[in-house]
Amino acid sequence: MLVLKMFTLLFFFLQWDGVGPLPDCAEPPKGIQMLWHPSIVKPYLTLLSECSNADTLEGAAGALQNLAAGSWKWSVYIRAAVRKEKGLPILVELLRIDNDRVVCAVATALRNMALDVRNKELIGKYAMRDLVHRLPGGNNSNNAASKAMSDDTVTAVCCTLHEVITKNMENAKALRDAGGIEKLVGISKSKGDKHSPKVVKAASQVLNSMWQYRDLRSLYKKVRFYLPSRLMSDTQALSQRTLYLVLTQCIPDVEITCLSNGSN
Repeated sequence: MLVLKMFTLLFFFLQWDGVGPLPDCAEPPKGIQMLWHPSIVKPYLTLLSECSNADTLEGAAGALQNLAAGSWKWSVYIRAAVRKEKGLPILVELLRIDNDRVVCAVATALRNMALDVRNKELIGKYAMRDLVHRLPGGNNSNNAASKAMSDDTVTAVCCTLHEVITKNMENAKALRDAGGIEKLVGISKSKGDKHSPKVVKAASQVLNSMWQYRDLRSLYKKVRFYLPSRLMSDTQALSQRTLYLVLTQCIPDVEITCLSNGSN
């Protein structure tokens, strides 16, 4: 009976979607419980939507990031509460702010929110282009905001993309449609040049996960890559999975343009 009761409680923990009373909370939160109770979500979202101070925005996003991390039952509740309070659009909008530390905190918060299956679907549908836009390279490679992005922020965005496409093929397709593959390959091939090994690894992990969806591999053939000619022979410059995406022997119809030896 005890085991059955535990499984029943666990079921309610995981099923609570932000509507109605919490399964195991008959009384309002008191004292220290206020720190992690879902009722704290609304004040943080108010700060994020109404405040313009970068330090405050970073702090509020960081608080939600920490509260939503992991598999603790209160983290499950927090993720559902953020969705209920329409907090996901607020976080997505802050990805567009011209402040590296805020974008880093917001991206990591979205990564943790995506641990919730419904949140993952919504983030993939409505935040994918904003996430890809924050990656360096592509059409915004000469953009001042893109150049100012720190390695920590680029890594945070990559980790968010990785979580969003994990076990969700539609989100992986959305990443491809948003031009994410080209940017991720660009980061992966810059090892020892523009980005730290940590960033290169994070980008490669996203590409690895995309390659797991066999039904999408035909779509990768339509992606056009520009690679320095030195990389055509230096296979060590790219991860094995990245090579699967960009080399003709792995994807015969992929279009590759070889640049001069001095190109990056």
